[in-house]
Amino acid sequence: MDDFFSPEELVQLRQHGVVIFAGRVIFDARAPITPEQLAAVEAACIGPVPPPLLALWRETSGGALDYDLAVAMNGSEESVHFSELFGHGDEGFHDLPGWIAHERARAAERSGAGPTWQPQLAALPFGGFEDSDRLYAITEPGAQFGHVLAWRRGQPGAWLHAMAEDGLATIATDLNGAFAALHLSEDPLDDASAGEYATGQALLDYLDERHGDHGLDLDLSDKLVAFYRRALVDWRAPLAQGSLAQAPLAAQIARRHAVATDDAALIDELAAAGLRFDAPLHGHALPVELAVAHGAHAAAAALVGVGAPVGAAALDDIEGPISPELTRQLLAGGARPSAHAIAQCVACGAPDAGRLIAQAYAKEHDDLPEAFEAARDTLLTELEGALAEVREGALVHHLGAEGLAERIEHLRSFQL
Repeated sequence: MDDFFSPEELVQLRQHGVVIFAGRVIFDARAPITPEQLAAVEAACIGPVPPPLLALWRETSGGALDYDLAVAMNGSEESVHFSELFGHGDEGFHDLPGWIAHERARAAERSGAGPTWQPQLAALPFGGFEDSDRLYAITEPGAQFGHVLAWRRGQPGAWLHAMAEDGLATIATDLNGAFAALHLSEDPLDDASAGEYATGQALLDYLDERHGDHGLDLDLSDKLVAFYRRALVDWRAPLAQGSLAQAPLAAQIARRHAVATDDAALIDELAAAGLRFDAPLHGHALPVELAVAHGAHAAAAALVGVGAPVGAAALDDIEGPISPELTRQLLAGGARPSAHAIAQCVACGAPDAGRLIAQAYAKEHDDLPEAFEAARDTLLTELEGALAEVREGALVHHLGAEGLAERIEHLRSFQL
């Protein structure tokens, strides 16, 4: 902590459920682990609890984190959610004994030894997010002892560009290294990047509640936020200095920022600085695919212009009225024309782009009318179902009822 906080300030923060560990902020912190609880955990493991994890538990056995964590996994760029530290005294997704029991039961199932066998764990789950993301510490003595692994559940067909199969990857050789990998991609105090689910908002809301309802000193709260923001990855300074290409994490954040803000000029600047755009940017999506899927059409055109590869599926998930010019660029770059892409273009209010894709499709297939009708009907069913749920109050959709109805009308009125 390099004496950022005085001992008295750390005591005050702990009284408000805040702990500083390995340079990162833990909030809603719980009581430290007891000797009896630790003995039960170690009895379930092949070897001892790694010292850095034990040091964490001596500060808090459970709590919350609010950082970004990027992990290369199964050839994808995954944003692993590490927002919960498992502990004692909770039930459900926060419960450490429950997760240990879950892992032992799964190990017994895989072994075929039967449910009565209680295997010892070589990898101890200690945090993650609900049942989709988990972090493990290796407890088996040997070269991998103490290594921290991330596991993520696959989402077949459920999330755009997400891994279809489960993934497992090493984050760091110890817990301190894993905490060092936690970062902020965007400034939580920047109004442009703030949002209900944006990284940093959970912590800021917690501190507001502790100040308003429990008397946390406002100056100390502001000081904690300043400490927290030290995890912000700065890509602008290395870009200006010409060294961004040698900073992989900062470079990846800069690429994502350019797509998220639809900044064509920044794409050109990053390319001039030596950055490449030929690797996944989010999940398995290449930058061009991600830009098109998010309606960042200026960024997509700039990416094609600087030589970024165009994936075969680049036209399959269009968001927004894509122009005929960009559609031609994507088709020329290798995007596959599909009936689904035609329907997507039409629904988004880009009939001319849809017709261009239809022309390209017809050159390779002889079933255009039937294929388009099937794709249109499938998309109509999806949109009409979503509209009904929105009107019933059972679903919140980013398009809203009006936007969904507009897309339905576009599809119904279109003729090839």
